Amino acid sequence: MELVRWILARLVLTADAMTTPKGLIRSAEAQRTVDAATDKLALYQFEACPFCVKVRRAMTRQALNIELRDARNDMAIKQQLVAQGGRHKVPCLRIEIPDSDDQWLYESNDIIAYLKANFSVN
Repeated sequence: MELVRWILARLVLTADAMTTPKGLIRSAEAQRTVDAATDKLALYQFEACPFCVKVRRAMTRQALNIELRDARNDMAIKQQLVAQGGRHKVPCLRIEIPDSDDQWLYESNDIIAYLKANFSVN
């Protein structure tokens, strides 16, 4: 079973690499503004998870520089996700909210909708 998972993971990553979407082009000032806003975000993910790939592709399309955290191979990150987010499920977007509890957003479609609502140019 591990071999099958490994092969499927490589297929997912290869397909992603071969079809990487083009990123949105912003002015340097606009990109700095977006980068400052995305500084408050972190995506907890597994490298070959198809739903994580889906979110990363949406991030690429919108030229969002969001910190990626490996919740599979980094035990400290995994523990943080479980302790603060409530479960070991990816993808999960941590939204840092000043003077409040962080928001933990699960489900790829919900994360993509949040990114579109907050960072789309249109």
